[in-house]
Amino acid sequence: MGPMSKLRHGRLHRTKDFAVPGLPRPLPCTIYLPPGYDTETRRYPVAYVFDGQNLYDDKGSFAGGWRLHRALDVRATLGQQVPVVVGIHHGPDRGAELSPWPVEEGKPALGDHLLDWVVGPLAKMVGEDLRTLTGTQHTLIGGSSLGGNLALYGFFRHNDVFGKALCMSPSLWVQEGQIFQHVAKAHCGGDPRIYLDMGALEAEGIVLEHGQWMADMLERKGFVPGYHFMWRPDPRGDHSERNWRRRLPMALRYLYG
Repeated sequence: MGPMSKLRHGRLHRTKDFAVPGLPRPLPCTIYLPPGYDTETRRYPVAYVFDGQNLYDDKGSFAGGWRLHRALDVRATLGQQVPVVVGIHHGPDRGAELSPWPVEEGKPALGDHLLDWVVGPLAKMVGEDLRTLTGTQHTLIGGSSLGGNLALYGFFRHNDVFGKALCMSPSLWVQEGQIFQHVAKAHCGGDPRIYLDMGALEAEGIVLEHGQWMADMLERKGFVPGYHFMWRPDPRGDHSERNWRRRLPMALRYLYG
């Protein structure tokens, strides 16, 4: 019998809808609690990840789920570190909620309101209600596409809160690449970890170049490749949940050892 013969399962908990100041509609979350959470007393790192409706099962997702809970169950069964995951759902206002700059001209940009809520009321609730570890080294922000862009932005805007970022196929093009100016000027202390990837089949390969520019910029800021950040160009990757699901195990290995 191999070590994986008895896969341990975590638990998913869907919260109520939370009113978020500055956002037009309330947002629910789906929380992943690692295997053994209900019977043990230890504390876990915490990950705040956008597009909670896509993170887990296919049901309710836009294009199939990441099955993040399955990847984490495997890690936990093997005795590897896993976080409590707070997956924040988005609906019709997703484009506005997940960007600090207008995605289209004349459209609202509500990303700062969302981040204020995450680092304020949501983090306070999580700290009081769940057994999570405190400190930047135990706190991750993550997402894909627009969510990946907001994760990168939020990581630098709230460097006193987040020590890790998961940025899958981030939409670095928003508002003519404003994220590059933001990252160039931002201070970053501590011992950061940023996972950044992009698929060669996204937008005919154009965005792969954007990802390389961001990796180069991080290196110029003093981030050590392979240590402070992992840049992963995926030669067969397109812009889909299926590809993010495929790249997850390596991303988790980098971010959580």
